[in-house]
Amino acid sequence: MQKKVFQLLVDNTSGVLSRISGLFSRRGYNIESITAGVTADSRYTRITIVTSGDDEILEQIEKQLAKLVDIRDIKELKPDESVYRELVMIKVKAMAEQRQSISAIVDIFRAKIIDVAPECMIIELTGNQSKIEAFIGLLDDYEILEIARTGIAGLCRGIENVTML
Repeated sequence: MQKKVFQLLVDNTSGVLSRISGLFSRRGYNIESITAGVTADSRYTRITIVTSGDDEILEQIEKQLAKLVDIRDIKELKPDESVYRELVMIKVKAMAEQRQSISAIVDIFRAKIIDVAPECMIIELTGNQSKIEAFIGLLDDYEILEIARTGIAGLCRGIENVTML
């Protein structure tokens, strides 16, 4: 099993995301993460999908996606030719005596404390998946109450792969 990151440029119309996720559901393919957002041109939405499977399944996923009417462009975002980022917000139980040590970890990772309550704090971190996993690993000594992750968003490096519609 291997992972692939696909970037789709689709028409910004209602139901597009539903049709894409329906394709995965009908065929029994797994979506590890999916992010979507409007592009600089509001007629189009950029969708980043992380999926996994063997070579044959991943090839079929790409072919099936390309058949959907709303999809204007599809490309694989290869790790060495792309930049990936993810946002995570983590709510950690933090009594007064723990806050300084948690703040030290936050500083090392260039994360931000975005909310503080009497018994907990919410931390925001942006980075690649390995950075986020390492950060979560260091917080294992504390009680993590909730985690919200956005999933990967990515772009190809350079201007050679820019799709102009």
